[in-house]
Amino acid sequence: MAALTKCFDPDGARHGIPTYPWRCAPDGLATRRQLRARGLRPGGQPIAAQAMRPRYRRPPLVAYFYRIDLAKPVRPMTSRKWGALALAMLARRTCPQCRTDAGYVIPASLGVCVPCAYPDDQHHEGK
Repeated sequence: MAALTKCFDPDGARHGIPTYPWRCAPDGLATRRQLRARGLRPGGQPIAAQAMRPRYRRPPLVAYFYRIDLAKPVRPMTSRKWGALALAMLARRTCPQCRTDAGYVIPASLGVCVPCAYPDDQHHEGK
């Protein structure tokens, strides 16, 4: 229980900004992901508060909160942005060795598509 009291600083005297234990933030605040789920973005506002979760022998996990009433709507995707995203995803799916679209994102651990990485393996269907 002492670990939770270290994370409770609603006036921001100890941590500089209001700090709450994990999952105990007051209403009216949301993380970036929570804002995005509502179709909002922070819109340049400063961090309003944070939630901390202490961990054993490691620094605490921190989540930053923004005020929902100051959040702005997400900017819509333009056709140029959609096109750029499609090209970027195509580049991630294209094997640099055989230059074909693998149909999946090439694993960074392999650097090439699976058939190029393991040319001797034969996959028997129906086993």
